Amino acid sequence: MRWILAAAALGGAAVSLAQAPSSGPPGGLLERMSGSWVLEGTIAGKPATHDLVASPVLNGQYVQLHEVSREHNAHGRPAYEAIVYLTWEPTRGEYSCLWLDTTSNAGFSNGVTCRAKPSGDEIRLLFQYPDGTTFHTTFAYNRQADTWRWTLDGEEKGKLVPFARLTMRRR
Repeated sequence: MRWILAAAALGGAAVSLAQAPSSGPPGGLLERMSGSWVLEGTIAGKPATHDLVASPVLNGQYVQLHEVSREHNAHGRPAYEAIVYLTWEPTRGEYSCLWLDTTSNAGFSNGVTCRAKPSGDEIRLLFQYPDGTTFHTTFAYNRQADTWRWTLDGEEKGKLVPFARLTMRRR
């Protein structure tokens, strides 16, 4: 169950865009993330509700996601907090992601960065850790409902193992 540890290390979100929003990938997915959201669903089989603010930062080149759980730990702090940076790199034709959260401060070499090729209204991130663990995070945009579906899956012996199923709705 190494993927559970890997997922825990990726619990939060911070996003960076390496290109101004007007020249981003087809479909403008990163621009559609901007705003205040409620993230609800299950994480590790337990109900979860998080607040999320997504904002363009650094001259609009990045999107920063700041995710904070409404649940608190024994110390009265949010049980989970993350800052994720997403960006579009036009020279590579792909997204880049940096995911930092309260589950680990093992540094940038612990697999918190990844890339994703565009895929319709989805951003499919694949995190690969130094120990060989792989973790899949997919953001899927529903244009009609203006919502996002997040699926997070570990991988064991080549098979995906569900970790989280969340829906992101505007506040």
